Amino acid sequence: MHSLPCCLGSCCCLLLLFSSGVQGAPGAPSAAPEQVHLSYPGEPGSMTVTWTTWVPARSEVQFGLQLLGPLPLRAQGAFSTFVDGGILRRKLYMHRVTLRGLLPGAEYVYRCGSAQGWSRRFRFRALKNGVHWSPRLAVFGDLGADNPKALPRLRRDTQQGMYDAVLHVGDFAYDMDQDNARVGDRFMRLIEPVAASLPYMTCPGNHEERYNFSNYKARFSMPGDNEGLWYSWDLGPAHIVSFSTEVYFFLHYGRHLVERQFRWLESDLQKANKNRIARPWIITMGHRPMYCSNADVDDCRWHESRVRKGLRGKLYGLEDLFYKYGVDLQLWAHEHSYERLWPIYNYQVFNGSLEMPYTNPRGPVHIITGSAGCEERLTPFSIFPRPWSALRVKEYGYTRLHILNGTHLHIQQVSDDQDGKIVDDVWVVRPLLGRRMYL
Repeated sequence: MHSLPCCLGSCCCLLLLFSSGVQGAPGAPSAAPEQVHLSYPGEPGSMTVTWTTWVPARSEVQFGLQLLGPLPLRAQGAFSTFVDGGILRRKLYMHRVTLRGLLPGAEYVYRCGSAQGWSRRFRFRALKNGVHWSPRLAVFGDLGADNPKALPRLRRDTQQGMYDAVLHVGDFAYDMDQDNARVGDRFMRLIEPVAASLPYMTCPGNHEERYNFSNYKARFSMPGDNEGLWYSWDLGPAHIVSFSTEVYFFLHYGRHLVERQFRWLESDLQKANKNRIARPWIITMGHRPMYCSNADVDDCRWHESRVRKGLRGKLYGLEDLFYKYGVDLQLWAHEHSYERLWPIYNYQVFNGSLEMPYTNPRGPVHIITGSAGCEERLTPFSIFPRPWSALRVKEYGYTRLHILNGTHLHIQQVSDDQDGKIVDDVWVVRPLLGRRMYL
């Protein structure tokens, strides 16, 4: 807690300190926006801006194409009140404004807020429309407010314009609900230099569970109408599906969520698979992996993992579903390490060939990327890798995914421990013809 000069008397100082402690914002409750971040709502030519204030205020974004001078364009939205489940019942005001009619690929300058207080100016590049472009993404999970090793390099990458979007594959802040949600506030401030410049797309992890994922649902604005728990969106030649592995574990919030999500996934993948000519790649992101070779007792270490095989080993398992509809790439986190698998289905390796395993693979490629950095440190691996494990890296870092075109995906792992060295570099190649279900 910061000390304050007591020029107005000790009573006033105590009042200010109490206000700062309750609200979690520096000083008195403020309408100045903070924790600014972007997301893509799934509608071409649009971008959603989300931010927090400590008192009710109007929700407006001013934006334009000029780096300097006035911002001529305006968009209005609304705020919702979020009451944290902690003992202080802290109240936060979450503002959401969607910008529409953006020029594809154009760079915009914006600020958000109201007459009661404005944010500083940020910049973002609108996503390009259609399928004929090459999106670049930063992919990681398990990034904490403490020990966020990958964040400085991710900030530099973002400033250099290296990415079009971020995929954060679950587990934020550790944990957003901690200290009456002040840890969530601190984390959202930390990621602002990245998240206010790029669409920051998310999925829930186990560390978001508290109060029925309330901090996650309130703070992030994802497409669809499922509170960001599961949704999909199109990006260049790819269809990206985000889902919740957590419905399989926190059953007290409702077993019906497992079936609801499964039915939604089935319908979404069916449509995506029929649309292969337009968008050949299907990519999924979910927090807890189906497979891993780490030295712990997580679900992915069990032969019949719950995410893979479903409840009681037979209800709503995802591996058969993803295999049936030809999911190309599955992105995971949860394990605080990096692991790349050979193309796999039901513990069998389905390499394209001995010489070129990722060229026309006959099963999905799994990437586990949960080493961005948090207070729990890195997760060790078991001594001997499994036959389906292609590469294991126990170093802090994150993944770069380049969707080059309809036939080529480029995956690289950046090691923060080795000053940005690329420690994995692999291409996944699939011909356009004959791309449908694996079965």
